[in-house]
Amino acid sequence: MNNKTVNVLVAGAGGFIGGHLIEFLLAKGYRVRAVDKKPQTQWYQRNTSIENLTLDLSLLPNCYTAMQGIDEVYNLAADMGGMGFIENNKALCMLSVLINTHLLQAAKDVGAKRFFFASSACVYAAGKQLITDVTALKEADAYPAEPEDGYGWEKLFSERMCRHFREDFGIAARVARYHNVYGPFGTYAGGREKAPAAICRKVIEAKMSAKHEIEIWGDGEQTRSFMFIDDCLKGTFDILQSDWHEPINLGSNQMVSINQLVDIVEGIAGIKLKRSYNLNAPKGVRGRNSDNELIKQVFGWEPSIKLIDGLRQTYAWIEQEMKGSGSGKSVVNLY
Repeated sequence: MNNKTVNVLVAGAGGFIGGHLIEFLLAKGYRVRAVDKKPQTQWYQRNTSIENLTLDLSLLPNCYTAMQGIDEVYNLAADMGGMGFIENNKALCMLSVLINTHLLQAAKDVGAKRFFFASSACVYAAGKQLITDVTALKEADAYPAEPEDGYGWEKLFSERMCRHFREDFGIAARVARYHNVYGPFGTYAGGREKAPAAICRKVIEAKMSAKHEIEIWGDGEQTRSFMFIDDCLKGTFDILQSDWHEPINLGSNQMVSINQLVDIVEGIAGIKLKRSYNLNAPKGVRGRNSDNELIKQVFGWEPSIKLIDGLRQTYAWIEQEMKGSGSGKSVVNLY
């Protein structure tokens, strides 16, 4: 089938990854329908040359509306954010299970061929993430199940839904476990931002205010890996188009502490800040990193964009927005 005849649905199109994914797919010649429950004025990127729909996909009738004539689905839609949001909104995170369940049901009924579900490293057993120098997480480490409460359970359950719709109904369902995706055109304030954007914002605020201080959540020694958006897009596309049907890690294996993350952003900004540590703030697991042996084995590739290179682009965009010289959080691309 020629790309130009393939109709693709991007659910969660108004979000950070969704906006980038739409431009990626359009560049490859796909016909894209974009759907998000947020008003379109709040989308991070919006392409006016395609069909943009505002629908709450937790409701089954809306999923049928969105799915009409669709061949392939990228389900990125979820009520989520950084650790501050996830730890304090477990019920809202769990309710996202309705989105994937109803999208799968509609995909089956309209005859969609391929279905991508954006899962998360939060599905992994908490008992394997108790130290900073953590052993990188392999796909098998999701079981016996002990995921992050709320958000992690929703993702793990939705993975199983994808598996059984594949086995029972023949939908080519594919699952990637994202590890901390970051980049420009995303949330950097308001409570839903993730660590790279939050640190960039805090450093820029300190520089702009001349109050050279920064608050860090936890003791700063907790470890993570962070994947730049361009690697996420390539991996997401390749996984959906492949024959590989088991959940697979999609993340960088460049593990850093939060203190090291601050070091890098300070270096980009050309500033050193006095650090204070909020030990009562949400901080998640002690350590987490992506084991990439499986994705290298299956695809001969792994995310490889260096953290400093991705952070330079992210920092520059957030600084532009905060100084008021950008176009705002909603970017309209006219084609």
